[in-house]
Amino acid sequence: MAHDNLVSAKKAQKDEFYTQYQDIQKEVNAYLEYDPNVFRGKTIFLPCDDPEWSNFTRFFAQNFEKFGLKKLISTSYAIESKEYKDGYQLTLFEKNSPEFDANKTRTNGKIFVLAHDSDNSRTVDIDDLKWHYLNGDGDFRSEEVKKLRDEADIIITNPPFSLLREFILWVLEAEKNFLIIGNFNTVITCNDIFPYIKNNKLWTGATNFNTGMYFGVPDDFEHKETYKFEKERNGKKVNRVPSICWFTNLDHGRRHQPLPLMTMAENIKYSKHKEIKGIGYYKYDNYDAIEVNYYDAIPKDYDGIMGVAITFLGKHCPEQYEIVALSRYLEDSKGMSKEFVETYYAQGNTGAISEGHPDLCYYDKDGVANVPYMRLLIKPKKEV
Repeated sequence: MAHDNLVSAKKAQKDEFYTQYQDIQKEVNAYLEYDPNVFRGKTIFLPCDDPEWSNFTRFFAQNFEKFGLKKLISTSYAIESKEYKDGYQLTLFEKNSPEFDANKTRTNGKIFVLAHDSDNSRTVDIDDLKWHYLNGDGDFRSEEVKKLRDEADIIITNPPFSLLREFILWVLEAEKNFLIIGNFNTVITCNDIFPYIKNNKLWTGATNFNTGMYFGVPDDFEHKETYKFEKERNGKKVNRVPSICWFTNLDHGRRHQPLPLMTMAENIKYSKHKEIKGIGYYKYDNYDAIEVNYYDAIPKDYDGIMGVAITFLGKHCPEQYEIVALSRYLEDSKGMSKEFVETYYAQGNTGAISEGHPDLCYYDKDGVANVPYMRLLIKPKKEV
């Protein structure tokens, strides 16, 4: 029972990660640089948010007029419906409001709306934000919140990490523009989400995800074995979470920058990677494609299919390459041969594979059996 309680506590705290203001600003600026009117006349919905603790509503409220927003809506999740309830404190913002209801403060979610200058200050800003309790607890899956989703033009948030897959599918179902934070591996390897990546309906945001992101966490956050407690910023605990990035279907300039590449012959002669220089590229034993472990070693004159690391998605230019498939979900792969599997284990490997296993595989120049990590399969775009 004690172990179960610890697991539940870790899962609950995992969902209490607060995005920092400067990270929101940095990401949003990339879309404004590409299209200064990207938010103009739009209704932005921020589910999974709470202005008392989160920076999303604060950021867009402060920039309401600058961005030309039509309406800003955010909703929060009731404390009693969360797994993590520790450290909850009733804020003066709520307690001193005429909307305050002691019977609803822990059981009902809240909705915050900004649409016009309500205090006659001649500017629309965070002081014009109005709120009231929702009928329910604010769960994004409720009909009440779904209606708000359907009203919006753009959905922006940092959803609960434990519900990331379900949340993204909830957003995609509505066919809205979106900007969402999530774990890179969780998203790209999900067989329900990958078709949207393949069909150019979902891509990574402008911020480089290889560096991870720092998030604010509750003051009693202790699970350092799961997420590394790094430092305090402005007197608040922050933790670095690796493999986190933004996912979106809003355009930004970085995704239209083609990779500068060398030819296959040039790579073999000059590549900085020892696996390629003087050796070349290996063909998979179970699929008609070549292995290219490094995105900067993609041969620009090869017109066939190539297997690249999934992190290539952060460098993908849709005008340069087409995403064909994810190796885990290949439908036309013959799978690993009996011979390959026997060789693999005879060479002392211990990975769990068997004949017909779907992952890609190849033999190197020394006859060593290799099973690389999941690969994105890409091919060059043909000039029209």
